[in-house]
Amino acid sequence: MGCRCAVRTADPMVTSAALHYESPRNLALAEKDPMPTSLIDSAVFRDIFTTEAMRRVFSDENRVQKYLDFEAALARAQARLGIIPKEAAEEICRHCNVGEIDFQKLKVQTERIGYPVLPVVQQLVALCRDGLGEWCHWGATTQDITDTATVLQIREALTLVEASLGRISDALAALARKHRDTPMAGRSNLQQAVPITFGYKMATLLAAFERHKQRLNELRARVLVGEFGGAAGTLSSLSGRGIETQAELMQELKLGQPAIAWHTVRDTIAEVGCFLGLVTGTCGKIAFDVKLMMQTEVEELYEPFHEGRGSSSTMPQKRNPISSVYITALTSVVRQQVAALLDAMVEDHERATGPWEIEWIVLPEIFSLTAGALAQTEFVLTGLQVDEKKMRTNLDLTKGLIVSEAVMMGLGPYLGRQYAHDLVYDICRKVVATGRPLLDLLAESAEITEHLDRAALTKLCDPANYVGEAGAMVDRVLAMRAR
Repeated sequence: MGCRCAVRTADPMVTSAALHYESPRNLALAEKDPMPTSLIDSAVFRDIFTTEAMRRVFSDENRVQKYLDFEAALARAQARLGIIPKEAAEEICRHCNVGEIDFQKLKVQTERIGYPVLPVVQQLVALCRDGLGEWCHWGATTQDITDTATVLQIREALTLVEASLGRISDALAALARKHRDTPMAGRSNLQQAVPITFGYKMATLLAAFERHKQRLNELRARVLVGEFGGAAGTLSSLSGRGIETQAELMQELKLGQPAIAWHTVRDTIAEVGCFLGLVTGTCGKIAFDVKLMMQTEVEELYEPFHEGRGSSSTMPQKRNPISSVYITALTSVVRQQVAALLDAMVEDHERATGPWEIEWIVLPEIFSLTAGALAQTEFVLTGLQVDEKKMRTNLDLTKGLIVSEAVMMGLGPYLGRQYAHDLVYDICRKVVATGRPLLDLLAESAEITEHLDRAALTKLCDPANYVGEAGAMVDRVLAMRAR
């Protein structure tokens, strides 16, 4: 039929909603609400806690455009099947543009009716000439449009998430490669444990982000499935032509066709939320480690520096973590909102009374806050300042205690593992009590020097010699990523 309802642009990040945002009706509506209370929409905080691109995806304009995209696709599909007149489909399609919707009227009608879809359909019908709009929404129900619009928004949002995952993976790979052999203290229970490399630390996180990319690829087939079932999901209003209409509709929207209605079976929506909870959880892990490693007593890492960033109003020497603090807050709220999505799975019968609306509230917030966490994580990693000298200084902080396991394992073949453990344990206590280096006290033990001379002990006591297979593991993660 050749009709098109969405405006095409060269920039895939610009949605049709963005193009129509400054229509007179929309500006009038915006002027009536000049003081947003949410940080996501705050003129001051919004680009800290989310991104402009993700706000567009979940804007009123984009959501309504998705309703109209559904109506246009349904009209085209049903015209091809001969269910509605071709002329009606063309007229309906011609008006499926969010710029023609009166948002002030939509607000009033939605408050009166309780849902926005019927008011949108009513405006669309009124826009069409000669009563042709009466063929609009043929055989569909409100939840069909709402759910499919949500899936279309999810598709756009996941594209943004995927791009962020790729950039973060690139940044982690660069750090892992650069610092493959940079020794530092591994820590357990906030205490120095054994040496690792900073590249190894980054590669563990890189592996997680590669798994997130894999999860995203796997869940798309399950999640990007539209909804078209009619009143109770059985498509009874289409007189035996429901399944073929559904197939044509989903082909138009480039979505998967559902095997059966999912009006009150919400596992796929919850899966998206859980996925974003996993992604932001890894961002939170990164932020936690950066904060700890920025401590004055540690100083192995610093967030990117900009004039005044992280400064204190009263302590001139301060350089506080900023992005990491925001990431911590963002990821915590995402986790709480994911729990709400899981609550929304418990719905009644074939059409729900309340749990569905939970999704309306929290899904946009989860995506928006996730976008903020990803953006802040990318900022940290791409400008991360790594102090290799301080890492080495901290390795030497305990006078050699961090390599006590290396010494124990080195003596094990001569003295037996348990006896070597007890002997080295006692010497470690002397290091703590006297402040003398472990190497010196080891070299004074006749039991030890009988088997290992000072040169051998010096080699055992060098933390850089006890990083195990860290380098090989970094290489393996980088190689897996390349495939």
